[in-house]
Amino acid sequence: MALSDLQRLVVFDTANQLWQQDMLMNAYFHGSSVGANLRSMILGRQPVQPLTNPFDEAITGKLRADSRTIRQNARNVKEAGAMMGIAKEAVSTLKGLLKEMEALAKKVKEERDNHAGPDPFEASSADKKDYEALRNRITSTVESTRFNNIALLDASQWDSQQITSDGKVHIQGFPDGGFDLNFRALNKGDSDFDWDMLTGVALEADPDAQLQALSGYIGDMTLIEDIYTRREDGLEYQASALVSQADLLDQAVEARRHVPTKSLEQILLDLLFRNSGRIVDETG
Repeated sequence: MALSDLQRLVVFDTANQLWQQDMLMNAYFHGSSVGANLRSMILGRQPVQPLTNPFDEAITGKLRADSRTIRQNARNVKEAGAMMGIAKEAVSTLKGLLKEMEALAKKVKEERDNHAGPDPFEASSADKKDYEALRNRITSTVESTRFNNIALLDASQWDSQQITSDGKVHIQGFPDGGFDLNFRALNKGDSDFDWDMLTGVALEADPDAQLQALSGYIGDMTLIEDIYTRREDGLEYQASALVSQADLLDQAVEARRHVPTKSLEQILLDLLFRNSGRIVDETG
């Protein structure tokens, strides 16, 4: 049966469209990196690697770098807070030991005040030993309180790369270069605390003088503990605030990605549709 002119036109137009698409497909499938990648995708040899938008990557690169820097600063500030926390706990321990010594000194004073015999008053050997044992625990705590091998309370171990001779530790935590943490020396010889005067002999001879010294030391420890507590809380708050700033930058990066990335198959399909036509015109 002979074909009409209209039928021949439809067959010719269809053949022409198929021929054009075949030429385009051959151009992308043979002799090009796009074709090689597409063949690998179709054959399942490797997953499709989506292309990135270089414009968006350039715009958001600074934001991503700032976010990483701020997160590192937040970790540094959090570590500084942990350092202050260790110092605070050590000072709290010292205060507790001093209170135990104070209670023991009050006991000895009461016994001395109630002593009525002709012989001189003598404190018990056990009380004097306990008193000095508590003192030794104080000096041991001062010497051993450390953070990452940095002595926090013993000035005789200062003047190193980590801590200055006056008890300052530098923290890299902000764009302007960071800040210093200041620690107070509590060891004998480098501070106002004369732990050597807290002895069993002195307790027996003059418990009132021992009580006076202990009361002053307890007051000092309470003040130092309060300072360290406030510093620890402030550093923890700053670290949390820095993390929040980094989160905001990360959100800004995602918001800036207004153009979705395209994969290789999407690029090829767009080219094919551009040459063979679409049902719906999306150029307007």
